[in-house]
Amino acid sequence: MGLWHLGTVTAAGTAAAGHRVLGWDPDLANLQRLAQGEPPLFEPGLAEQLKKGIDCGLLSFEADLGKALDGAEIIWVTHDTPVDDQDRADPEVVLRDVRAAIPLSGKGALFLVSSQLPAGSVGGLAAFAKSIGRDDLEFACSPENLRLGQALKVFSDPDRLVCGVPSERAKGILSGFLSTIVERIEWMGVASAEMTKHAINAFLATSVSFANEIASVCERVGADAKEVERGLKTERRIGPGAYLGPGQAFAGGTLARDLAFLGELGAEHGLTLPVLRAAKLSNDLHKGWVEDALIERLGSLEGRKVALWGLAYKPGTDTLRRSSSLEIAGKLGRLGARVTAHDPQVKKLPQEWQGILSLCPTALSAVEKAHALVVATPWPEYLEIPLGEALGLMERPLLVDPSGFLRERLGSLPLEYLSIGYARGLGKDASGA
Repeated sequence: MGLWHLGTVTAAGTAAAGHRVLGWDPDLANLQRLAQGEPPLFEPGLAEQLKKGIDCGLLSFEADLGKALDGAEIIWVTHDTPVDDQDRADPEVVLRDVRAAIPLSGKGALFLVSSQLPAGSVGGLAAFAKSIGRDDLEFACSPENLRLGQALKVFSDPDRLVCGVPSERAKGILSGFLSTIVERIEWMGVASAEMTKHAINAFLATSVSFANEIASVCERVGADAKEVERGLKTERRIGPGAYLGPGQAFAGGTLARDLAFLGELGAEHGLTLPVLRAAKLSNDLHKGWVEDALIERLGSLEGRKVALWGLAYKPGTDTLRRSSSLEIAGKLGRLGARVTAHDPQVKKLPQEWQGILSLCPTALSAVEKAHALVVATPWPEYLEIPLGEALGLMERPLLVDPSGFLRERLGSLPLEYLSIGYARGLGKDASGA
């Protein structure tokens, strides 16, 4: 149930594991496109895997909810929960569809909820089912582990899967099913699985905010935040996978959504959660780094041309929803800058961005006569572009590279280079060396 990003990846991946999958979504136009093998957004390998599942007869789609549920042993809830521009999720959109499905489902069916919902939601669905006489149904939770640009890889080869179950029967059903997809499953209670997802994202959000605050101090004192990151990650108690790299503020609704969920749960139970609240505040303050860096070097941005390399939310996807690159473009436009951009996957701008942002066919055409270049989304393709040639096309060789993506390619090029957590100056260090 639910076939946007999470659901399409789940449906295609489950069919690839050899299961018979019937997909349902409330959007009829989306279902029709999916039936033709066309996913709703770009994800490496997704279109091919979708088509393969359809062609081999393991994956099909149904618009009628009752027919879709007929005979289903497992009903996997995979809606992408809508999140607004203030990071507030609307769980009711998902819950409404599940409540509609409950009376139509077969006897003893198991609902497996992976949609992004606040802790307590799955228990609430179980209570609703019982209230209408469907206490034969069971409700489990396996929080989504979706990674933009790597979704199929992570689905088919996760490090582990968290799964919360209400009974040994549910565990038995899901153990047999999920073991065909993943080797390691962390079994726990349903509410614990819901909370695990909140806790992971809140921890990552706090780590990002912490790393960027450290980076801000590094810039002022001449330290290199990338070297500090290496020092932290080689500490046994922290580790190499920690979210401690200096870079842009976290964007999108994922990390911020779970901070909001926890804030709401805390308020509901009369708790004060200052650390979690501060992580969001710190991140919001950091969102102005690019504009501040440009103003520091260029003064007023009125009439200045600023080029952006990358517009998508992250490399490996074409989604623009909650993209920090678009947020930067909007802020620069409001400050009077003329903004051009290139992205290897974004071929057309949404209507509301027409006239605000110019989309260029190549990365080099975007930088012609620009007063600054901002590496907004670190696509690997930009590593292949001759940086000297790009700088030579610019009015001023000012490179703003928040995450330090192109730092190893600077060599002895004469340019102004700005990166988060790196002493600002000409070339490689603040002294101009």
